[in-house]
Amino acid sequence: MKNLKPISAHKCVGMALLAVLAASVPRGVAVRAQQEKSNQEYLKISGEIGRPGGRLVVSLRAEPKTLNPVVAADAPSQEVISAMQSDLVHIDRATQLTGPALAKSWKISADGLDYTLKLRHKLRFSDGQPLDADDVLFTFRVYLDESVHAPQRDLLIVGDKPIEARKLDAYTLMFHFSRPYGVAERVFDGLAILPRHLFEKPYEEGKLGQLGALSTPANEWAGLGPFRLKQYVAGERLVLERNPYYWKTDAQGNRLPYLDELVFLFVPSADAQVLRFESGETDLISRLGAGNFSVLARQQRDYTMTDAGPGLEYNFLFFNLNNLGEKTPPDLARKQKWFGELKFRQAVSAAVDRDAIVRLVYQGRGAPLWGPVTPGNRRWADPAIAHPARSLDRAKQLLGEAGFHFTEDAQGEPELKDAEGNRVEFSILTSSSNADRAKMAALIQDDLKQLGMNVQVVPLEFRSLVERITQTKQYDACVMGLVSFDADPNSDMNVWSSGGNMHLWNPSQTHPGTPWEAEIDRLMVAQLTGTTAEERRALYNRVQEILAANQPMIFLASPDILVGAKKNIGNFRPAVLEPYVLWNVEQLYLRSDAGIASR
Repeated sequence: MKNLKPISAHKCVGMALLAVLAASVPRGVAVRAQQEKSNQEYLKISGEIGRPGGRLVVSLRAEPKTLNPVVAADAPSQEVISAMQSDLVHIDRATQLTGPALAKSWKISADGLDYTLKLRHKLRFSDGQPLDADDVLFTFRVYLDESVHAPQRDLLIVGDKPIEARKLDAYTLMFHFSRPYGVAERVFDGLAILPRHLFEKPYEEGKLGQLGALSTPANEWAGLGPFRLKQYVAGERLVLERNPYYWKTDAQGNRLPYLDELVFLFVPSADAQVLRFESGETDLISRLGAGNFSVLARQQRDYTMTDAGPGLEYNFLFFNLNNLGEKTPPDLARKQKWFGELKFRQAVSAAVDRDAIVRLVYQGRGAPLWGPVTPGNRRWADPAIAHPARSLDRAKQLLGEAGFHFTEDAQGEPELKDAEGNRVEFSILTSSSNADRAKMAALIQDDLKQLGMNVQVVPLEFRSLVERITQTKQYDACVMGLVSFDADPNSDMNVWSSGGNMHLWNPSQTHPGTPWEAEIDRLMVAQLTGTTAEERRALYNRVQEILAANQPMIFLASPDILVGAKKNIGNFRPAVLEPYVLWNVEQLYLRSDAGIASR
């Protein structure tokens, strides 16, 4: 951080006079004068008026995989990117309502097919290059390119046709939809506008996916967010600095962000994150497990702990249902025969003690799940989804109907065998850096032992786990979790669509592998273009009912949003949408002089 120092007596009189004059002009007045001179159209936002300066330090459980918003799929990458990039229309994470962002206004045609967006004038990327409609056109060209495999692409296909973007002038664009779009302007949230001057050449050379390595030189990367890249130290930290060209001000006209630096420390375990926070090395903490939250809540001194209530994270167990053809190893082929049997999956679901997961993993700060919509998303939950209590008797009945039978081992313990006499045994992968999911896997292991299944829990580093699931596809089962970035179901389009890269049990299918997956595809497209909330809700309810009936994911539990912050951090307002504590990072500031000096 650059410390502020008094002007030396050895400086020239002219410099001293300039300093006095500058000090006599309120900062807001100076900023407004600068804006008038440049004709830049800033967005003024409400909130507590902060003070400039200082460094905020937060921890990440793993290193981000990329800084590239086009290919980012992991949570650490997305959290860092959210501080460096901006979108056209933004969903306020506190109110869950849309509001202007890079687009200062928009109009929707009477037939609901055309959206006309007006950009703010004379905004600049963090490297000083100007933003205009050509950057937006290029951005949508990239997201819609099938060869890029952008996770956002599924949201931009309406009625089997991609959204058409057209430039009307340097600051005005029209987006044409082939059918009315039920999600309306929310579609523009989460689509970071790309710097054409940096991305176009690599894109045309087919090298876009290679962009965004953490080691990228700071002067070769740019965005429109409140912070920009400053420094990366492998295995240790990523440092962002204040974007001097950022386009928001506070209510008094002071240019945001307030902070000089935002530092992400790479801390590999939840317990280590707690120690860093407790010792004062980090200023904010989120994604807390209930045990660590309770410890910090009992000991809180210069920090405050907050239970923000139910969030949108859903955790689940899923089996490998990929069709690997001749590449399937014989051992996996035998197991996939079990996994592909619906009654086997239903039996596993019946045997899982969800209440115990909530009690033992979340210490009651969570909720059991039988579908993907959590209690934090009341508008979209289907009341028709059954919540059956755990039943080993029902599980055994289903297994018997599926051709399995029980024997006993030498110690008199039950053993489950298939029709060919093979012992039912398999492994469950889980992330080694996520203690909660490791506990869930262990509890499921114990639940299934009571059915005679021999289950091994295998912790893997998160990147290795994702590669095993989405690339090599050599695994048996996995306990994982996803977090919807919006309460609207379209945020999970690439999870439920059979061609989606997050359709985890069998991702990126060329054609739906089963009739019920084809039906979900149809329903998701239909709700996407529904014209009323009631129509869309009925369609998405049917999606939830198909998932509950076919159990491709065995939904487990959802945690509350548990976070903490130093007491000297102003404008701290945790939300249930990601990023929980950094969604308004441009407004966060350090209240005390001591807080800034310590950094």
